[in-house]
Amino acid sequence: MAQSTHSGPPPVAIILAGGLSSRMGGGDKGLRLLAGEPLLGRIIAHVRRWGDIVLLSANDDAERFGHVPGLPPLTVVADTVPDRPGPLAGILAAMDWTATHRPDRTHILCVPCDTPFLPADLYPALAAALTGGGAVAMAVGPDGIRHPTVALWPVSLREDLRIALRDEGLRKVGIFAARHGRVDVPFPAGPDGIDPFFNINGPDDLVRAEGFIRSAGP
Repeated sequence: MAQSTHSGPPPVAIILAGGLSSRMGGGDKGLRLLAGEPLLGRIIAHVRRWGDIVLLSANDDAERFGHVPGLPPLTVVADTVPDRPGPLAGILAAMDWTATHRPDRTHILCVPCDTPFLPADLYPALAAALTGGGAVAMAVGPDGIRHPTVALWPVSLREDLRIALRDEGLRKVGIFAARHGRVDVPFPAGPDGIDPFFNINGPDDLVRAEGFIRSAGP
């Protein structure tokens, strides 16, 4: 079991946007508008509070993210494992990018592209949880549900992850994290009672999120 204490440089953030968005009717979920701006724009604004490097995990044509009004320029990283094996492949791609381009960064912060109400203390709380040992800090919502795609990962796990994906066919984020000392980090509801990990899977969720934003006011 790997162990880590994290008090170093800010993380490289990876936003996972590699899914097929079938419940949303297809297309790129992160480009759907929420309160007049792309959903991805809200996620980017969150993660830029905690680090200056933001990657986007996406497959197919990366150029589709290049000229979207309201989105800053993004570095898109594609899966290096074939057949769309899921979030672990995006996490591996981010680890590989970081090891190659920013070897001074020791951790990646992973979030999905469809959680627009992330807590303001997400990264500090996850990082603090690793000071007691363990390698992977993973968020747990106010309902007690663990969120495997909201986590802080050490880049040092990348070769173990590559083997798990390529040789074992492992696809479950939680299983891999548990092997390497997963620390669960609980988060309360937001100030308006909103689950900070409310995720937008379908059109009805988008409507609900619009309602949350309206009720919160300016």
